[in-house]
Amino acid sequence: MSGRLAGKIALVTAAGQGIGQATAGAFAEEGATVWATDVNEQALAALSQDRPSIRPRRLDVRDTQEIAACAAEVGTIDILFNCAGYVHHGNILDCSEKDWDFSFDLNVKSMYRTCRAFLPSMLKAGKGNIINMSSAASSIKAAPNRFVYGRAAENRSALLLRRLLSPLTLQPEFRLHDRSDQGA
Repeated sequence: MSGRLAGKIALVTAAGQGIGQATAGAFAEEGATVWATDVNEQALAALSQDRPSIRPRRLDVRDTQEIAACAAEVGTIDILFNCAGYVHHGNILDCSEKDWDFSFDLNVKSMYRTCRAFLPSMLKAGKGNIINMSSAASSIKAAPNRFVYGRAAENRSALLLRRLLSPLTLQPEFRLHDRSDQGA
């Protein structure tokens, strides 16, 4: 690898599996110190095994106080990679209000919570990158049995969050990104 992230500190949510895990590994291989977070501590232990630059930390991104404690522990970061998400299987008839609320809380409000906790120190440092993952489901194409996950409001919220943060981060060394997993 090229070491493009040497000396950088990254925090990755949902690093226990999937896109979050791959991203944490890639960031570490590029030289970053990576705070790999997830609710699945066993998956984090496996990810950080033989990788001293990956620091595993349990984090429930649905808990504002836990996120604030994490931000205080970690300090200023260079990269915030929001990847936590939940895919409910089924259509509107299979979707309870509890499923709907859980999905929005994990897939959207978690981004708000982590941005709110980590952005102040990034602004003070005058630099940073925030990457919010979302899905192509609904914003680009529909996916069968992905009613909750693919709802337009959820994926558009990640895009809207980036737009709403933009006026705060009009500095040359600050970037906001929203990425869609085109494989949805």
